[in-house]
Amino acid sequence: MLDYPALRAVATIVQTGSFERAAAVLNVTPSAISQRVKQLEERLGVVLVVRGTPCTATEKGEWLCRHMENVGMLEAELFEQLPALVDPDEPHQRVTLQIATNADSLGTWFVEAMSNFAKSSSYLLNVAVDDQDHTAEWLQRGRVIAAVTSLEKPVRGCRRFALGVLRYHATATPDFVARHFPQGVTSEAIRNAPALTFNQKDRLQSSWIRKTFRRDLDYPTHWLPSSQSFVEASLSGMCWGMNPIQLTREHLASGRLVELVPDTPLDVPLYWQINRLAADRLADLTREVVAVAKRRL
Repeated sequence: MLDYPALRAVATIVQTGSFERAAAVLNVTPSAISQRVKQLEERLGVVLVVRGTPCTATEKGEWLCRHMENVGMLEAELFEQLPALVDPDEPHQRVTLQIATNADSLGTWFVEAMSNFAKSSSYLLNVAVDDQDHTAEWLQRGRVIAAVTSLEKPVRGCRRFALGVLRYHATATPDFVARHFPQGVTSEAIRNAPALTFNQKDRLQSSWIRKTFRRDLDYPTHWLPSSQSFVEASLSGMCWGMNPIQLTREHLASGRLVELVPDTPLDVPLYWQINRLAADRLADLTREVVAVAKRRL
């Protein structure tokens, strides 16, 4: 038999980040929470929670948390049909869905989809951000229930939906282009013109260079992990960078930004992958994600 009070304790600790806050949510003492988790870990022979500030789940703990998400969705459906089953003395807990997306989707269209869903749903959302080439790993590890990803191949146990293409342009200010590319945007000039990179996982600049110049080139770069600040940094004239057309369309039209090489966009196909066990219950979420993406991408 599964010890659901202990499983719920683990999931709540991970969600709130501490044993004390989890105890308050579950209306029990911190020692009771600690004892439940300790006994469950001893029974399973694995560590489920990494004690720290905040507390986080191990890989096995993440799978347990996703199981509790599915349990919460099942219970919500059951209580809706049979409200007499609800214990008025038990604290009401809303299910929090763990979702991953890339930063540029979050900065251009994904919030609209989440907002549309949240307005008509009792679910809460916890959105994690990672590179679009890596969000699928969150699904594979059981850390999230759904993700926006560039991975076309369906993740095992998931359903996949095509969303469209996020288009990027290599952009900079006219002044930056004049200073760094007086003889045109050549491979030699690219080697000396500072670019902007989101983080170590960001390969957009390298991919654009490979596509445009037919080879890999080294280039100096600043680092800035923010989609909106990416555009602002480009507008400041400090660098060139790969920016989504949704964030640069007006700047390109006004001439505040220009393409380094005209008509050389880089298209990144995006997909929505969602755990099969939750897909039917979260059909409204998928519907909003797909509809907004089709409209905005």
